[in-house]
Amino acid sequence: MTLSSPLLVEKIAHGFLGLISAKIECLVFHHGDHTPQEFFPTDKHKEIARQHGYGQLTKFGIQQQYELGQYMRRRYSYFLSVVYKQSEIYVQSTDCDQTLMSAQATLAGLYPPTQGHIWNPRILWQPIPVHTVPLSHDNLLYVPFSHCPKYNELLRETFATRDFQKQLKHSSFSTTSKLQLYMFYLVDGSWSKGDINNYTLPAWATHGVRTKLIKLSELLLQAEFGFHKQIQKSRLQGGLLLKTILKHMSDARKPSHHQKMIIYSAHATTIVALQMALHVFNGKLPPYSACHFFELYQEKNGQYTIEMYYRNNTLRDPHPLTLPGCSFRCPLERFAHLVSPVLIQHWTRECRI
Repeated sequence: MTLSSPLLVEKIAHGFLGLISAKIECLVFHHGDHTPQEFFPTDKHKEIARQHGYGQLTKFGIQQQYELGQYMRRRYSYFLSVVYKQSEIYVQSTDCDQTLMSAQATLAGLYPPTQGHIWNPRILWQPIPVHTVPLSHDNLLYVPFSHCPKYNELLRETFATRDFQKQLKHSSFSTTSKLQLYMFYLVDGSWSKGDINNYTLPAWATHGVRTKLIKLSELLLQAEFGFHKQIQKSRLQGGLLLKTILKHMSDARKPSHHQKMIIYSAHATTIVALQMALHVFNGKLPPYSACHFFELYQEKNGQYTIEMYYRNNTLRDPHPLTLPGCSFRCPLERFAHLVSPVLIQHWTRECRI
């Protein structure tokens, strides 16, 4: 794995020369591998998961998130302080065990204690705050927000469209509720990674079936956040997070602003909803520990620009993402204008039917 992309090396050099300077980074990542939360009635691994706890990060999941934190340390070593500073970073997670644990594991990789900050030489770890709110009050990260009547109406319309029904007929599923059950089991279950977690896959989980389930999962994700009236859905879902991130970007321009990094520990659906709002979703189920990066820079002429990257493979550098209608290094004002159709002002009011 390379330590940094050529573009990042160029930025670091420019930073030293005063030609370009980083202002703030916002990251949204999918949690790591975890034990299942839902099971089919005949699943043989219920007892194994019960002993370890449902929805708990596995050893492999902890390793995934720790590695992500180490990558973040390498990527932002020129920008983020080596020691943890409360004024520089803010971390928020959904109120779920796997996302809270993922945030903690990531921070362990990002901020290993050094010298005077080592409080126990046998434990190279330090506590760092992770903020959360109850799921019932989470209108930022725990998508889809089902307590929105207008969104539920849009979803019913989507399932009834000829295009969706045509694609659904290519599967063996006749109802969306059954499709949702299989998709949820695929996304949140660990059976699909049986070789990693030493699980014996059920006889029905052949390679062909697993491939089909992945395609069905991707179809449902497309339906939940796009496919039909995508802008309206994004206003009620991923647009809320995008609006918050843009607020952080705008605030970072103030001389009194010292915050350097915002981290959101969330779910595959969070990343999909966000990327659908940005029109950069690749149609693929985000893997565990996938991370979407927003980076704000100030150019030598004083202009502020946003760059986006998507890390969905630990063996490769993140993929640069270009907002449709703009260049890769997109001026902040242009970026905000292009995404303005999905930025909602009165969510509760617009959720009404």
